[in-house]
Amino acid sequence: MLNTFEQVAKEYTISETHKPNSNQNKPRLWPELAPNALHGLAGDFVRMIESETESDNVALLVQFLITFGNVVGRCPHFVAEADKHFTIGNVCLVGETAKGKKGSSLGHIQRLFEKVDEGWTENCVHSGLSSGEGLIWCVRDEITKKEPIKSKGVVKDYQDVVVDQGISDKRALVVESEFASVLRVMARDGNTLSAIIRNAWDGKNLKTMTKNSPAKATEPHISIIGHITRNELLRYLDNTECGNGFANRFLWACVKRSKVLPEGGKVHEADMESLAEATKEALHFSLTIGEIKRDSESKELWQQVYPELSEGKAGLLGAVTARAEAQVMRLACLYALLDLSGTIRLEHLSAGLALWAYCEDSAKYIFGGTLGDPLADEIKQAVDEEPKGMTQTELSNHFKRHKKSEQLNRALNILIARGMVFKVAEETAGRTSHRYFSSKNYHRK
Repeated sequence: MLNTFEQVAKEYTISETHKPNSNQNKPRLWPELAPNALHGLAGDFVRMIESETESDNVALLVQFLITFGNVVGRCPHFVAEADKHFTIGNVCLVGETAKGKKGSSLGHIQRLFEKVDEGWTENCVHSGLSSGEGLIWCVRDEITKKEPIKSKGVVKDYQDVVVDQGISDKRALVVESEFASVLRVMARDGNTLSAIIRNAWDGKNLKTMTKNSPAKATEPHISIIGHITRNELLRYLDNTECGNGFANRFLWACVKRSKVLPEGGKVHEADMESLAEATKEALHFSLTIGEIKRDSESKELWQQVYPELSEGKAGLLGAVTARAEAQVMRLACLYALLDLSGTIRLEHLSAGLALWAYCEDSAKYIFGGTLGDPLADEIKQAVDEEPKGMTQTELSNHFKRHKKSEQLNRALNILIARGMVFKVAEETAGRTSHRYFSSKNYHRK
């Protein structure tokens, strides 16, 4: 009979999708949420709501956790090497269409947290991300300016005068139902939003270098919930934002309509009140907690899964999942706090791993085998479909000669470096030419 630890470890490690050598060329499948992700109060919330909503259970679960993590603020944290990680989280819910009922799920969560922390609901929920300066303004420090002290018309000294009281509560949950607009904004030259979001997730103090924007924010606690369709995401999330670490500071979660309720659903007020009281208790407990550590059993499981979590993956998938270790630990901390525990136990880490597994599988479904470089992706598709390989001239013709040789060479080098394309020399009557083969075809030669 397996003990608890062995069972949890077995449940995690037998998954083919999490083996380092799993077949990345398998058809993309819609991800499945493991039952142990529905642990504790978060699971109770999902079970209370699920029969009364068309929303996806995952949308309910992950938004509940992200929201709770924001309400908690900067008291509880874990330490990885020299860095403090707070309960800050970003998630983007990704639907196949605009009818994925992404937004309706948030209404239930807002209703709950109105009962948990009314002040947070009134003052700390925002929308309309358009610039880094705007995000800082939500949690800005007091702003002062120096004014001269005069005596008989002569400046004797200077004094600081408060021109804006600032925001004392540094918690901010930004909800963007049209996350595609945020991605479009970030593409504009000079926009600081991406850099500010990255620093906010890291828990760093925020400021901009512009003279016209004096605002700064110390100890911000900012979380983001975004909603987007898969097509919009692939269209607007460019390789720059993937490469610079923006994308891997988000959880990407596939969601869809769970059921059809023509008459809508109705959650009983008594059930909502009961869960709100339990969540409020977890919040008050969390405010007494400092550093959160793993217990001995969760340490053992962590040692098992850490090598795989920290292993880099190729292409765009690797770019968007590169912070797996930190993401798992932040989720595990939330599950622990909701259990009124200042220590991460086996069940908390297991729940965090299960939810991360769903998000990683979501990323596989969303991004597939793309590389984050549109030209490289198209070249790969072209050579995949040509068993005899293609010369650079043939590739140029494929693009109707609209791509410069430098562009083709750069994209080909990306594919060669990833082992997805092989370059083979061919002797001709003149100079040596080269033919490019897909890795799935070349091994047959």
